[in-house]
Amino acid sequence: MSPSAVNSEASFKITPMKKSPDEKHDFGVIVSDLDLNDISDADVRHLADAIWTHKVVVVKGQKDLAPAKQWELVTRFDPNAPQVHSHGDIKTFNSKGGLLSKAREVVGIPGAENVRLIGKGFQGEDHYGIKNKNITKPLSHDWHYAELPPEEFEAGNVRFQRWHMDAPLYARDPAWFTTLRCIKRPTEPQVNIRWDDGSGLSMKAEPGLTAFISNVQMYELMTEDEKRMADYSWVEYAPHPYMWIGDCKGNSNGLGLVSEGKEKKLEDLGDYDQKDVKTYPMVWVNPVTGEKAFQVHGICARKLFIRSSPTEQPRVVEDVVEIRKLLKLIQERVLKPEFILIPSLEEGDIVMWANYQMFHTAIDYPGSYGPRTMHQANIASSAPPVGPNLIPGVA
Repeated sequence: MSPSAVNSEASFKITPMKKSPDEKHDFGVIVSDLDLNDISDADVRHLADAIWTHKVVVVKGQKDLAPAKQWELVTRFDPNAPQVHSHGDIKTFNSKGGLLSKAREVVGIPGAENVRLIGKGFQGEDHYGIKNKNITKPLSHDWHYAELPPEEFEAGNVRFQRWHMDAPLYARDPAWFTTLRCIKRPTEPQVNIRWDDGSGLSMKAEPGLTAFISNVQMYELMTEDEKRMADYSWVEYAPHPYMWIGDCKGNSNGLGLVSEGKEKKLEDLGDYDQKDVKTYPMVWVNPVTGEKAFQVHGICARKLFIRSSPTEQPRVVEDVVEIRKLLKLIQERVLKPEFILIPSLEEGDIVMWANYQMFHTAIDYPGSYGPRTMHQANIASSAPPVGPNLIPGVA
């Protein structure tokens, strides 16, 4: 269902999320009075428009949402999309997921395999047909180059795990939206999230939640020269990108990679098709609001093509150290507590976000706090992101 205007009014209520005077993020709403087990086509359109417009949407009161209905909603958002999770089926994810499949244990819900169980700890005697599952490989800080001492972690000091968008970046296009339903999570004590990058920054949050930053706000913080450059430039991602970076480590603030020369050689990635290698604009335009987002998934970027006008010959940057230095300068400006939203979720709430405008990250917590159970689903989009200007030679 491509973005389009609808004539009827939504049957549900939209309320802005509360924020303090110190908070500068400009996204996030609460949706109430909506049953996702029984949602009309008109309300699917209204909900999609709400996600495009507000970027992060928490739909309250979905304790009884069937996993098959969560997947059905995802497909109704984009009915022309291939009917499989954006990272492929479970077998494909586990064999080609590289960094992603190495870092976490992901299980498909029986009868709705494209809805993925992600979490931490014991998931119950029978979780929708998954028996006595104990997830012992949750998202953690193992991916970071600088170790977080275990005793500090157990005391409640944590980090952002990995800032990213949900995007395969090979063969399939990124999902428009991701949906994540909270089945169970601990709510206390709070964790202390540390940047551990020399900035001294930190913030507190409830455990078991997801953090968000807006790449629209990131774009708005750029200089006019930087915006001009980004508007006309593009990125080529590595084939099987998460395999390519499978041995790499991340920065302590969760944004970007530490450059150690551990990227795999292309010939070591196995078979790949050059036509499936993804090239995307640096800036993605919101199809509903027209907003621009600086949407570059830096950990997977293999080449940058930089120019500041349609007639300029692009400068090709293939040195990943230079690529990461350029992106860090732009992307870290928004990585400050006042720009970060960590929406609270009650059991049964489902958070949905616009992958074409946002970065998000999990935040681990000590296992002693209790188990976490989430149902995640998204679908590779039927149409790729569109930039403000055409990429030469790309249809």
